[in-house]
Amino acid sequence: MKPKKRRVSPFEWFNYAFFTLIALLMVFPIWNVIVISISDYKEYVENPLMLFPKEITFAAYRQIFSTSELLNSFGVSVFITVAGTALSMAATVGAAYALSKKQLPGRKIIFLFIVVTMFFNGGMIPTFLLVKNIGLYDTVWSMILPTAVNTWYLIIMKNFFASLPEALEESARIDGAGVFRILWSIVLPVSTPIIATITLFYGVEKWNEWWNAMLYLNDAMLFPLQLVLRNLIVKDAATSSMLASYIHSGTFVAKESTKMATAVVAILPIAAVYPFLQKYFAQGIMVGSIKS
Repeated sequence: MKPKKRRVSPFEWFNYAFFTLIALLMVFPIWNVIVISISDYKEYVENPLMLFPKEITFAAYRQIFSTSELLNSFGVSVFITVAGTALSMAATVGAAYALSKKQLPGRKIIFLFIVVTMFFNGGMIPTFLLVKNIGLYDTVWSMILPTAVNTWYLIIMKNFFASLPEALEESARIDGAGVFRILWSIVLPVSTPIIATITLFYGVEKWNEWWNAMLYLNDAMLFPLQLVLRNLIVKDAATSSMLASYIHSGTFVAKESTKMATAVVAILPIAAVYPFLQKYFAQGIMVGSIKS
């Protein structure tokens, strides 16, 4: 006998329709950005909320990639993301693993000082003076070191490590393995969900970095991609090389198309990585957040 098909209730149909509509409303702004970036000036003026371009043109992309400003800022963002994420993960994993051990001397006091930083900080001006006095001002490291460790991510990872069975480490310790060998060979391989999740979180933060760059950088050659994009959108950059009205072929490029093309370039790297790590989110965050 063929199994009977489950009847879908009206409430379920309503849920499907409602959340499909919500999803479309969320996707449309991103789609509109992509469409504007490949549309010509006349189309954009006639219909800024177009769904599909009548004529596809990549003039805006050719324009932004023909300037050294964007290419250089893209390289800076890649360096900040790769180096910053690696440094942040090394510091977070090391601190979280140490704090997950009950035998650590002064563990509660150390953890208290770390948690306090979630609610209190020195403020913008003292932080600026600190960055300047230790020699980080106007260097690429001013966007990496001051935000190297996120306290919330540290707490999540600490809780995850604390939830692991002690028998895993005890057997390795009996075989003569040291602390670093246990962490590298035993703990990290079974911590893939939380490692992947926090790595992506740090990566997104570093890739979207622009606030510290605006505060601590004067050299335009060190500007990350997001700060360049911010300057394009916020400032009147009519004299900027990235907003020239004509490219070499003589085709007119709308300022808005250039902005949207830059936004698409800024979104793509993270959007490409996200699907590969999405499956680890629920497991990594839930396990790390529940047990303390």
